[in-house]
Amino acid sequence: MDFSIRAANVEDCKDVARMNLDLAAYENVPEQVTITHKDLEQDGFSKNPFFQCLIAEVPQQHKSKDGYTSIGFALYFYSYSAWKGRSIYMEDLYVMPEFRGQGVGKALLSKVAQRGLASGCNMLNFTVLHANQSSVDLYLRRGGLDLTSDVGYHYMAFEEDALQQLART
Repeated sequence: MDFSIRAANVEDCKDVARMNLDLAAYENVPEQVTITHKDLEQDGFSKNPFFQCLIAEVPQQHKSKDGYTSIGFALYFYSYSAWKGRSIYMEDLYVMPEFRGQGVGKALLSKVAQRGLASGCNMLNFTVLHANQSSVDLYLRRGGLDLTSDVGYHYMAFEEDALQQLART
């Protein structure tokens, strides 16, 4: 299948928001999505962006059954490990179901890794839904480590009210 990977631009935010909702539905948590394409525009394309994004797209003649040419995305940002130094964190990687199994996800993952290496990163971090065993297996085959089982780390978060409470203590 013919597809390409490119840096997202502000005009892609509606497609990223659409695919983000599809991803949340796939993970059975659509109610967790609270941002809009306007939030993505502000947070990703302002003077000090919080994230960067890659888009997988197909030519018009291979568009999705619903008429989309943007068929996948990888959203990432740079972070820092006190132990390992520069790192890149991939927040989400998504490929529309009708385009899975054709190398699109692997190409997005590879491009994120390339971006990280070009920026001097020595580590790529991300989380995978526990129930998404096919993706876990893919990442393990490609040399990834499952830190939850191998090292015992747990991914933690403070959200909304808990974050406010934490800030007050």
